Amino acid sequence: MNLFKTFLGQHWGVHPADHKRPAADAVVRRVPMPPRLYLMLSQHVGAPARPVVLVGQKVKKGELIAAAQGNISAPLHAPTSGVISAIVEITAPHASGLPAMAITLDSDGEDVWIDADVPADPYALAPADIAARVAAAGVVGLGGATFPSSVKLNLGRRSEIDTLLINGSECEPYLSCDDRLMRDRAHEIVSGIRLMLVATGAKVARVGIEDNKPEAIAAMREAAAAFAEIEVMPVPARYPMGSDRQLIVELTGREVPSDARAADVGVIVHNVGTAQAVHNAVCLGRPLVSRLLTLNGKAVAEPGNYEVPIGMLLSDLIAFTGGTRGEAARIVMGGPMMGTVLPHLRVPVVKGTSGILLLDAAEAAAFEPEACIRCGSCVKACPMGLLPLEMSARIRNDDLDGAADLGLADCIACGCCAYVCPSHIPLVQYFYHAKGDISARERAKLRGEATKKLALARQDRLEREAREKAEAAARRKAERAAQQAAQQAAAATAAVHTPNQGEIA
Repeated sequence: MNLFKTFLGQHWGVHPADHKRPAADAVVRRVPMPPRLYLMLSQHVGAPARPVVLVGQKVKKGELIAAAQGNISAPLHAPTSGVISAIVEITAPHASGLPAMAITLDSDGEDVWIDADVPADPYALAPADIAARVAAAGVVGLGGATFPSSVKLNLGRRSEIDTLLINGSECEPYLSCDDRLMRDRAHEIVSGIRLMLVATGAKVARVGIEDNKPEAIAAMREAAAAFAEIEVMPVPARYPMGSDRQLIVELTGREVPSDARAADVGVIVHNVGTAQAVHNAVCLGRPLVSRLLTLNGKAVAEPGNYEVPIGMLLSDLIAFTGGTRGEAARIVMGGPMMGTVLPHLRVPVVKGTSGILLLDAAEAAAFEPEACIRCGSCVKACPMGLLPLEMSARIRNDDLDGAADLGLADCIACGCCAYVCPSHIPLVQYFYHAKGDISARERAKLRGEATKKLALARQDRLEREAREKAEAAARRKAERAAQQAAQQAAAATAAVHTPNQGEIA
């Protein structure tokens, strides 16, 4: 059942205050290299990278320090030149505050690049070669999903897609790094889009930018003017326009069924930041070692967008930007609607860090949840056409199957329902909890089935071995009987043909 809501003429999503300025209008600043970087081995969808360096080893900027493992993974490169000082566990940028493995790199202050492999004509490369260069550069989705970009490029070619969509909507409040990237580096983004068109085999590319970003729209249109296959299209400024499925409907009119992927309807989606990283990887031969991120919130002394090396501690970033104004009541990595609340600032920037928000007490104000008044606001706001109030009611009553039947799997956790709820019910938390329980139940079921299969296989093996033993024993018994019969027959024959003494006389 496809529960996806058609947008044309429909009310969906929410209009939160964007809080993007003054950060969006500030000139981009590049932060100085800190003395030490902490590079998480797992900062992308899929298997964590595998270290290929040793403690004490000297490396150059851009040098491979951890290789991809498996089909869904991404390599890791040194963001500066220096010495590998440790491979240890550090606090991961996650709400749990649990540790994860990371490579520690001490900068030598020289920032010396490795020699780059730059093709003479990047746009003449074979599609597979472009994808391979993107994979080798460790490029992942920079809109927050962090899915290895080369995998999507190869998938697009295998699926014979016709349209490449580039997400420049940046609908989350507070965040403006994509806006700044489009204003300042539009030609690099367009270059990356052209390479993606070659790699995927798509005929056209459409860039969706929310209509509240006129400077970005103008810059992208100017950069793409010479390429008829690239169209820049304003989209309504409404959250969550940046979600893949919403953007696909808005830009193509196609709906992706709940049990399908974008490629199944001839479309593939990438972020503008990813397009710029593809340009760097293919045209400049440079891996993904830094990214543009937004630093915002009323507790930030100098809001703005900063070019930051991967692995820099948030505490070092805050110190460089002038510290804080008062105490931050909440630290968020990403946007306020779908970001991750962090326990402290001693965690590193990762490839998917689009923003760091330091919210003061007023911005982070929490309300005690009250009883649902069944006003239906959550239903009107849900961009997926779901029934959040009904799903949450079933979850509260431990009816997870009932919530699943209502389309729980289609929830994109955008937070629109919780945002508009007058009773301040933590609906998204309910849905995360239910999805986690259902996943755990499915894993337990799979483990049970696997255990059952192993038990049945063992039983079959024991029965087969017992049967084979019985058959072998029967064969040996038959062979012994045959031997005894042969011996008796031979003895009888010998007795018949042997003369007695009287006959001899």
